[in-house]
Amino acid sequence: MAQKLYAGAKLREIRQRLDLTQKDFAGRLGVSLSYLNQMENNHRPVSALVVLGLAQEFAFDVSELAAGESERIVADMREALADPVFGADTPPLSDLKLAASNAPTLARAFLTLHRAHRQSSEQLASLNEALGSEGVALAPLPWEEVRDFFHYCDNYVDAVDRAAEHFSATLEGEDKLGAMEAWMETNMSIKVHLKDGPALRHLDREAGLLSLSTRQSRASMAFQIAHQIALLSHDDLLEATLDLAGFGTPTARDICKVGLANYFAGAVVLPYSAFLDAAIDTRHDLERLSTRFGASIEQVAHRLSTLQRSGAKGVPFFFVRVDQAGTITKRHSATRLQFARFGGACPLWNVHRAFETPGTFLRQLAETPDGIRYFCLARDVSKPGGGYDTPTRRYAIGLGCEIAHAPSLIYADGLDLQSDHAFEPIGISCRICERRDCHQRAVPPMERSLAIDHDRRSILPYVLN
Repeated sequence: MAQKLYAGAKLREIRQRLDLTQKDFAGRLGVSLSYLNQMENNHRPVSALVVLGLAQEFAFDVSELAAGESERIVADMREALADPVFGADTPPLSDLKLAASNAPTLARAFLTLHRAHRQSSEQLASLNEALGSEGVALAPLPWEEVRDFFHYCDNYVDAVDRAAEHFSATLEGEDKLGAMEAWMETNMSIKVHLKDGPALRHLDREAGLLSLSTRQSRASMAFQIAHQIALLSHDDLLEATLDLAGFGTPTARDICKVGLANYFAGAVVLPYSAFLDAAIDTRHDLERLSTRFGASIEQVAHRLSTLQRSGAKGVPFFFVRVDQAGTITKRHSATRLQFARFGGACPLWNVHRAFETPGTFLRQLAETPDGIRYFCLARDVSKPGGGYDTPTRRYAIGLGCEIAHAPSLIYADGLDLQSDHAFEPIGISCRICERRDCHQRAVPPMERSLAIDHDRRSILPYVLN
C-alpha cells in the first residue's frame, strides 16, 4: 500500500515563498480553502491533485515534498531524548514525527537547547575548579553550529553551487589546475608557486604569490586553488550566505566560511550538470569519475551526496568519513539513514572494516531497525604526508543509498538484492538502537529498562525490556 504523504510545513513554506494567501493558493491548486488548511496542518495528506497542481502551475519539483528534513529531525530528537535528563517517559515516535512535520522550527529550537545543555554539562564537568571564577562562558561549540547548518540545508547550497559551476565553465582546456593558475595570474595578478612544505596553501597578498605544497596530489592542488578563488572573487556571495545563516558566534561564522569555500572548490572541480551526467553515464563508478575529473575518490564520493538541486537531483546518497577510532569526521545523508550526532557509527557497518583491506571497495547490503534497506560501499582513503618523516592520515569513507536505487550503481552488480538473508542488521547508535540480540552492543539503549538475571548469561549481561 502506498505511503501517505504528510508535508504540511513544506506546503506552507511553498505558499509563503510565492507570497500567496491561502485562498489564492487553494484556487490555483484547484482545491477548497478548508482542504488546503487541513493539508497545511497535516490533518490530511497531500493529495495527488495538489502534487499535480504544484508541478503544472508553479513548475515545482514535487520530489522536494518528500525531502528528508523531517526524518533528520526525528532521528536527532530521538537521540536527544535518550539523554537521562528526560527520564524514562519519552514521547512516542508518532509524536516526534508530528512535531517534525507540523513544527520543524520548534523541533530545531529544542535540539539547539539540548545541544547547549549537553555542552554546558560537559564543560562544567571539565571546568569544575573554575566554577567560582568570573567570566566563565559556556557558549555552543562553533563546529556543531556549522555542522548543523550544512546538515539541515541538505548539504546543498544552491547559490554557491551555481556560481562555482558558472566559473568552472569559463575555464579553458581539460587541465583545470593549469587553467586556474592562468586565471589567478590574469585576473588577480597572483602567481602560483610550488614549494616543499607542510602548508598545503599559503597566500602572500603583498607579494602576489600563492604557494602550494608539492606534498599533495594534483587533485588537492586544484581544490586548494579553487578554494582561494572562492575567497578572492566570490567573497560577497560567501558573506551573504553567512548573513542568512545567522551564526551565534564569530568563530562559527569563520569556520563556515571555510566550509563554503570548500563547497565552492568541490563544485568547481566537479561542476554539477557535467558531473551528474558523468555519474549516470558511468553508473557512479568512483574510480572512473575520479580519473575523468582529476579529483580524489573522497572528493567524488562527497560530491555525489550533494546532488540535490531542485529539478535535477541525482541518486540520494549518504556519505560519511570516519577515523580509525570510529569517530565521524564528516557526515551527510540525503536518505532516511541519519547518523548519530554524538559518538561513533554502528560497529556492524562495513565502513569500519575498510581499514583492514586498503585500496579495496567493500560492499554491504544492510537493514536498519526501521526496516529500511540500503546498499553500502566503503573504502579507505589514507592520505600520505608526502615524506618519510610526515605522518599518514588514515580515514575510511562510506557511501550508500536506499536499495531501490542500487541497480543504478555498478558496485551492486552481482548482488542478490531480493534475498532477505543477504541483508545485515545495522543500527545508528547503541544508545538509541532497539535491537535486542546485537552481539556488538556497547551500551544499552537509554529508552529501554534492563532486567538482570544473576544466574543466567547470554550474549549480553542484561535483557532489554
